[in-house]
Amino acid sequence: MVLFSQKLARLLNKSITKGRFILTSGKPSSYYLNARKVTLTPEGAYLATQLVFKIIKENRIKAVGGPTVGADPILGSLAYLAYLEKYPLKTFIIRKHAKNHADKKQIEGPSLNKRDQILLIDDTTTTGKSLIESAQVLRSRGFKVHKAASLIDRNEGAKENLANIGIEFSSVFTIKNFKICE
Repeated sequence: MVLFSQKLARLLNKSITKGRFILTSGKPSSYYLNARKVTLTPEGAYLATQLVFKIIKENRIKAVGGPTVGADPILGSLAYLAYLEKYPLKTFIIRKHAKNHADKKQIEGPSLNKRDQILLIDDTTTTGKSLIESAQVLRSRGFKVHKAASLIDRNEGAKENLANIGIEFSSVFTIKNFKICE
């Protein structure tokens, strides 16, 4: 897994853009790490999925999902790998708002069971806002969420904010793993 981490870190390093940005959290930043430039490539998807799948197996997770768009590429790859590995896993995405057409769902994917051990994932976290909103959607429907993970933690409060609502957070990398000069 160390080799996977090193290769993925090299790819993610190339997805960093310097400039002035406002992040999903609302915070300003002098850089943007667009992980989808990596998770939507064959190599990046493979590496990210292997590393997240390790977390899933170690925690005996039965359902994994997260906020659309950051989680989407990882979730598609996880579903594929779980099938190959014969690991029983449900994947789902959470829309910002419920659809106003068709089935009007906010949670897309197979039906979840209230007993499922759920892991929320995202590609990058700053304050954890997107994961917290996803947890609120799930909890409002009676699901229990105790764990969350991301590929990259920007170390700007996500771990603490998630802990405040009873969710244990981990990441594959922190921003310290990358060559960023603020």
